Amino acid sequence: MDDGILSVTASALWLMLPAYIANPTAAFFGGERFGKVVPLDMGKTIHGKRILGDGKTVRGTASGLACGILTAVLQTEATRYLGTGAFVAFPPAAMICMPAGALLGDMAKSFLKRRLGYERGAALLLADQLDFVAGAWALTYIFARGWFEAVFSFPVVIVVLIVTPLLHRLTNKLGYMIKVKKEPW
Repeated sequence: MDDGILSVTASALWLMLPAYIANPTAAFFGGERFGKVVPLDMGKTIHGKRILGDGKTVRGTASGLACGILTAVLQTEATRYLGTGAFVAFPPAAMICMPAGALLGDMAKSFLKRRLGYERGAALLLADQLDFVAGAWALTYIFARGWFEAVFSFPVVIVVLIVTPLLHRLTNKLGYMIKVKKEPW
């Protein structure tokens, strides 16, 4: 793959798209607009603090996972027409692990925030922007290590770490404007 900045950026965005799709679709479909909200933690607490909180729902998690997997499947099918370069196919394990890891990373951050006493929606710098990246990478590394090491080169990792907080901020502002999110961060 050409290591030009445009190629590396295209590759980074392509590789992260299933994870990038999973979180906002979970937020979109998990809310009250589609019916009764069932929290993923079922309202349970640990030492009087919610495990995850109301922001993580069964429907949202299932929807985010399904949309992330569908994205990876469509991307893999598209590689038949797009050829090689920045656009690579996803093996089945990566199709599942990228969005599942993104959602798990976000849940882990929510769990941590509840333990630290943060209220739902309270900002936690960098953790809010990169939690899902860490989760997606960790789970994919565990279950699709060869593919992960082949496609997530050092330049791609750097671009993801720079671009993701910017994209996160933009999508959150959009989510706030369309009333999917209660906070613009």
